[in-house]
Amino acid sequence: MNDIPEYEIIDAHAHIFPSKIAQKASVTIGEFYDTEMKYTGDSETILKSGGEIGVSKYLVCSTATVPQQTSNINSFIIDECNKHPEFIGFGTLHPETENMEAEIEKIIAGGLKGVKIHPDFQKFNIDDEKVFSIYELCEGRLPVLVHMGDDRYEFSRPHRLLNVIKVFPELKVIAAHFGGYQCWDEAIECLTDKENIYFDTSSTLGFIPLEKAKEISRHFDTDKLMFGTDFPMWDHKEELERFLSLGYSSEDNKKILSGNFKKIFNI
Repeated sequence: MNDIPEYEIIDAHAHIFPSKIAQKASVTIGEFYDTEMKYTGDSETILKSGGEIGVSKYLVCSTATVPQQTSNINSFIIDECNKHPEFIGFGTLHPETENMEAEIEKIIAGGLKGVKIHPDFQKFNIDDEKVFSIYELCEGRLPVLVHMGDDRYEFSRPHRLLNVIKVFPELKVIAAHFGGYQCWDEAIECLTDKENIYFDTSSTLGFIPLEKAKEISRHFDTDKLMFGTDFPMWDHKEELERFLSLGYSSEDNKKILSGNFKKIFNI
């Protein structure tokens, strides 16, 4: 860990919640994945955790599990980004969100930089036509961060994202969790050579042995990969240690830890 100071670090995948529900929301997510959450997902805690390794920016988001939550969540993320210059916010949309065009305009006007969807929480297949309105609104305007993969469900399997980009070739997608939590072989087969798909490292390295993580990572273009923690699920210091154990070169570390994020978002 002695080489940390030479790297600028951006966390490209993190979650925050309003203080009054942060504890409950964090516990609920942990129960969904049968994993103990490291932290409560509030703004003060993420800044403290990331501060231990010098994180300069955080992509923060939350997910509307029902359409009625959409507007309130977007307002919350906008407010938190205004309070904390370290935050780069993503809004949320649900396929059944009312006035979706107005909501996307709110996201853009509020300075948010993309949209996060979580098909497993929101209970839809990525390639279901009822979701196409989200992609239509985002294509050419905002990237979409998609929770990818879970071998318990079909909602977010990598082959479904392949179907989406065939219909929306200009849609910029960040495929979370090395393109498919627990479905990494399928992600490698379907997604790694696609032009407008990027990836983050979140919620992968803590689940698999180091040698398997190294094997998976070799298939991903280091120009399209970003470091992410999935906070509050994981600790920033632990995730950085896991990432550095992959053995990338110093040049690739710089790209993955911050350079690729800055290029994608022009910062």
